[in-house]
Amino acid sequence: MTYRNALRTPANLAPLLLGCLPLAASADFIDDASVNLTMRNFYFNRDFRQDGAAQSKREEWAQGFALDARSGYTDGVIGLGLDLYGALGIKLDSADDRAGTGLLPNRFGDAGPDRYSDVSGRLKARVSKTEIKYGGFTPRSPILLTSDARLLTPLFNGLTLESRDLDGWVLEAGRLTSVNYRDSSANHDDFVAANYGVSSDRFDYFGSTWQVSPHSSLAYWYAELADTYQQHYFGYNGSQKLDDWTLTANLGYFDSREAGRQRAGDIDSRLLTSWVSAGRGPHTLRLGYQRNHGDSPFPHLQDADSNVANVVQVLDFTRPGERSWQARYDFNFAALGVPGLTALVRYLRGDQYALHGEEGREWERDLDVSYVVQDGPWKNLGIRWRNATMRSDIAGDIDENRLILSYSIPLK
Repeated sequence: MTYRNALRTPANLAPLLLGCLPLAASADFIDDASVNLTMRNFYFNRDFRQDGAAQSKREEWAQGFALDARSGYTDGVIGLGLDLYGALGIKLDSADDRAGTGLLPNRFGDAGPDRYSDVSGRLKARVSKTEIKYGGFTPRSPILLTSDARLLTPLFNGLTLESRDLDGWVLEAGRLTSVNYRDSSANHDDFVAANYGVSSDRFDYFGSTWQVSPHSSLAYWYAELADTYQQHYFGYNGSQKLDDWTLTANLGYFDSREAGRQRAGDIDSRLLTSWVSAGRGPHTLRLGYQRNHGDSPFPHLQDADSNVANVVQVLDFTRPGERSWQARYDFNFAALGVPGLTALVRYLRGDQYALHGEEGREWERDLDVSYVVQDGPWKNLGIRWRNATMRSDIAGDIDENRLILSYSIPLK
């Protein structure tokens, strides 16, 4: 078994943790703490349907455990705190010819080790409504959205700052210097730019969100993968009640260009993403539109989702010049007396991207059904089935099923 840690080496981590132990005397440090154990059992099957596929299918089964412990802050002008994280992934079924699902640290032709694990942590300090943290993170922002689509969650390591001291504003900034990918047991100093296959050792970002009203906000974010790409994001998010209806809208624009020594060459991606939804009772209808107006694919970090309207189970519809549409319907079965049961169905179609001098096309259809036990001894036990059918002129033909059992136990 191998271990990874977000603070680079155990030698660096140990004195910092020991130095924080006396702080446990603070009531807020303990009373505001939380400890949760999450277990995830994951079956993944991806069937490649096109003729001549190098691999006929990817099929694996794995069990994951994650312990997340977060302290409160000590009393005083400067509050101090400590978060700890540990995770273990166990192979239940795999084979050389079926490997490569992303659940385990392996690839086609090598089923890999039987288990992998993670030990990580975060040191944190708070002054007023400003927090500074150092360690491992799972960011969720327009320019870096951590993917939770496999067994364990990747960790991006570095230093971050978040401030809410200005009324109506949230300001964030950070520098990330290493990453542990979702199927890895070690930190990596290089971030990989997805869609480009090049890497860099530093990712910097700054973001601001202005709460214009209780139901609407504006955002601006800037990110740069050193010597690879820079990205500007402008966004709007709003909602409105209209009698029994709830109307929401999300609009975003990403302008991505090359940066520094241009390790990925020239980059020109100007991506518009938008969706609107209307909900009434248990029903929600959502429509999405997305268009990459540039000549380059949309850049983002590996193991982070493209934070755009039409990123779904298999595709994200962000190829150069691609235009895509989405129609989605959600239903909450609590209205029929089955609380905890939800389902969605969606269909997406993309076109107008270049393919050997012709126009490429692709589509995806998804069905997602989830049930979470609401009370009793098995409260928080969840089961989720995700089914996808995808046909693409460039990515081939895929039929996919994912079955996920999860159970969360609050220990404090």
